[in-house]
Amino acid sequence: MKISNPVYAGREPSWGEWSRLRHGGIPPMIAPWLRDRGSLTARIKRACSGGCFRVLVRRQGWGRPLYSEVRLLGMRQGGWAIIREVELLCDGVPWVFARSLIPAVSLKGGARRLSLLGDRPLGELLFSEPGMRRGQIQVARLLPRHRLFTTAVGHQPAPEEIWGRRTLFYLDDYPLLVNEIFLPGIPESPQ
Repeated sequence: MKISNPVYAGREPSWGEWSRLRHGGIPPMIAPWLRDRGSLTARIKRACSGGCFRVLVRRQGWGRPLYSEVRLLGMRQGGWAIIREVELLCDGVPWVFARSLIPAVSLKGGARRLSLLGDRPLGELLFSEPGMRRGQIQVARLLPRHRLFTTAVGHQPAPEEIWGRRTLFYLDDYPLLVNEIFLPGIPESPQ
């Protein structure tokens, strides 16, 4: 697939469905995190049992999604979305970097409260909503040349690679996208 906008060329990882990936390259300790279809927030809280779980909001505001995010959300190029970037921490150690995108057209009705989460986890809200359905899940290996890698790692020492998944959710049939990037501090996933 050729990217028509050269501004984004080479800056995004190659996202694909789990079934299309070569499983040999995925670190065994990360694979259960990537495959899980439940609430990542709930799973992290279980793994952090006895520790202090919290959400650190790095940034939230209006912005323009990356090229592949625009395509997955079915947005028009140049469209705007609320972009929320947070870290999920256990005892002050960042385990996951999450980047959520809520297109302007999705902020209707009850979904408006998504823009007012503060330091509450988005996952808790999504998985408690009766009108929520989970759509497509994609997985990717992120390298230092990828924009999301740089954003996710922040000021931490950079590893050679990190892994992430992104999920298209629908709340009352309006789409939103959640990227979850697993950071080097994350432990092996509990069963």
